[in-house]
Amino acid sequence: MFTRIVLAVDDSDARLHAVSTVAELARRFGATVHVLHLAPSVVVEYSVVALEDDDAARRVLDESVRALREAGVEADGELVDGLRGQVPTVIADAAERLGADLIVLSPHHRGAVASWFRPRVSDAVGHASRVPVLLIPDAG
Repeated sequence: MFTRIVLAVDDSDARLHAVSTVAELARRFGATVHVLHLAPSVVVEYSVVALEDDDAARRVLDESVRALREAGVEADGELVDGLRGQVPTVIADAAERLGADLIVLSPHHRGAVASWFRPRVSDAVGHASRVPVLLIPDAG
């Protein structure tokens, strides 16, 4: 059913549950996993400000790939720099480029007012992609 899964991770603890769930899915279906982490930036006046330093971003990616491999899953990873508003497009484009048949991410629950000003990445990915999206909430 699934042969190529794109797992989009961020620096939240929610990624830990997503990684373990994707490991189980990948083992069950014999799928490979491509972990994608976008190190986000924002524009403040005339400057681009990183919201996550390079070492922290690399650590998030490497820990996720390592956990999948330790679970017996064939996995690789990709670190991308981009503006926070580009995250959904980067995820959808990566899935299409890689021929993925599933995108997995962890939603962050926010209220309706907060979502009005900054739409949920999970919602935007679902609208931007032709690949099915699986949301795995934090286990806690």
